[in-house]
Amino acid sequence: MKSILVVDDDRETCELLREIFAGQGWATETAQTPQRARELSEAQKFDLVVSDVNLEAEETGLDVLRHVRDVCPVILVTGFGTLDAAVEASREGAWDFISKPFKVEEVVATARRAMEKSSHADSRGKETAQREDAFTARYEDAGLTGRAPAMIELYKEIARVAASRSTILITGESGTGKELVARSLHKHSPRSEHPFVAVNCGALTETLLEAELFGHVRGSFTGAVSDRKGLWEEAEEGTLFLDEIGETSPAMQVKLLRALQESEIRRVGASRAVRVNARVVAATNRDLEKEVRSGNFREDLFYRLSVVTLRVPPLRERRSDISLLAERFLHRASESMGRKLRFSEGALTVLISYDWPGNVRELENAIEYAALHARGLEVQAEDLPAKMQTSDVRSRATLNASPLKALYSDLVSLDELERRYLIHVLEATGGNRTRAAEILGIDRRTLYRMAERFQIKLDEKREEN
Repeated sequence: MKSILVVDDDRETCELLREIFAGQGWATETAQTPQRARELSEAQKFDLVVSDVNLEAEETGLDVLRHVRDVCPVILVTGFGTLDAAVEASREGAWDFISKPFKVEEVVATARRAMEKSSHADSRGKETAQREDAFTARYEDAGLTGRAPAMIELYKEIARVAASRSTILITGESGTGKELVARSLHKHSPRSEHPFVAVNCGALTETLLEAELFGHVRGSFTGAVSDRKGLWEEAEEGTLFLDEIGETSPAMQVKLLRALQESEIRRVGASRAVRVNARVVAATNRDLEKEVRSGNFREDLFYRLSVVTLRVPPLRERRSDISLLAERFLHRASESMGRKLRFSEGALTVLISYDWPGNVRELENAIEYAALHARGLEVQAEDLPAKMQTSDVRSRATLNASPLKALYSDLVSLDELERRYLIHVLEATGGNRTRAAEILGIDRRTLYRMAERFQIKLDEKREEN
């Protein structure tokens, strides 16, 4: 029988996971402190450890991970689904990372996959140590924001592949933040101390793009008065980001393929090639597989670029992140204007109801527009751009404005549903934390943790009855 150690300072979570694993026929021990987890792991062998990161103790789940990672796989669980959390879990050798609130089927599937690999724990420990020696991550915010399940999966994939040398193709609609993903890959890689060089392949003619990428020698064309390094050489030991790669010409695609295959480039007009060592990350809003089938993009270059493919979801597929992003953009706009602005409920409802064809970029521009047009300190629905005032958007906003239907009418994730219901209960109780906890069936400590996870500020000055 497989045995699992669950580590969480919340007794209810421990019992929930025990029940889930018992349903699969797995034996489970629980520990509510890192010290107890160490005692149990030293007393018996486990096939898997599932540990919360935040354990309300001097030590964290990362300390538990460091103690047992060489003898069994570890899955870390956190209520804060961020890129840094995923990278930290990966860097420290976690087998996987799960964000709260988790789904039962996700926990079971992840645990099963991890235990299938448990017999290889020794070799995994060595691989982890080697990866730690080579991996120097910088935990800087590259601008990626979101806690929707699709974004959590993206964070996890970035964490898995950031330290590799493989070329990566980032796909997604315009405005989704593909360059932010590329910068995150760079910042969390061993190349982070070296340059990140971005090139918009669609903004330059073929001749200019070749000269920009590969450089040129003196006299190679009119105006070439001296030798000049190209951007590929400028990115040496770092990351070269080829944005809008799908816009390149067939002739340019041939040159790019050769550079990737041979790890060398030839400056325009030069007779000798130059060795280069930059990790290449490309991005496109086109369907390159379709472009290959239609003969507009080389199949061999496509496969060379897409060793790993990361898809950035459009904003309409992660509506639960709209309010989070909107609040962040409004805060930024407020700081620049010297005014502390907030959204009305109606404005937030319209933002969530709109489909955002321009994605995050369009949302940011819309919030800046609304901040400039707000007549008071509260941004109203009518302050938003005219394209959001259509009858279609208004009808959906009216549907979503219903106290009940606003919770689920736009098919949100369970995470967003929980956030909305918490806000609904707090509003219904006038911010009374004791009453809200009673309605939710949780203790006040859990209420505080939920509010912190969803970045909801509780009224600490309110008199509790």
